[in-house]
Amino acid sequence: MKKVYRKLEMMFEKLTSTATSILGNSVTFIIALFTVIFWINNEQFYTQSIHQKIGDIILGITFLSLFIIQKTFNHFSIALHLKLNELVASHDTASNAVINVEKKSEMEIIELQKEYAELAEQIKEIEENPEPLKKN
Repeated sequence: MKKVYRKLEMMFEKLTSTATSILGNSVTFIIALFTVIFWINNEQFYTQSIHQKIGDIILGITFLSLFIIQKTFNHFSIALHLKLNELVASHDTASNAVINVEKKSEMEIIELQKEYAELAEQIKEIEENPEPLKKN
């Protein structure tokens, strides 16, 4: 059962990754823009009441905003990941396991999160109970 769940989870992650890439693509935005322009130039649009026209215009703007927001988020996300990877790579004591963590599966990220939670717990214990220094 766990194998089936993991396989489904991996398929869903690929699907969401692909959908995010497609929605943030400039070509997709251009196709959506032409779709909205086509609808506004459609004869049905001009036969509607003013309330329906306003609703359709708002829907079109919202529809196009989805693509703009996704493109902006993708750009921001990639830039942020690059900056974090640079910081991790440049620090000698940092674990390289977190480089390109955005490309890892959700299960791998959860495992890394558990490891870091345990590490944080160990550091907290050391800070709360420092060992007395031995004098030579």
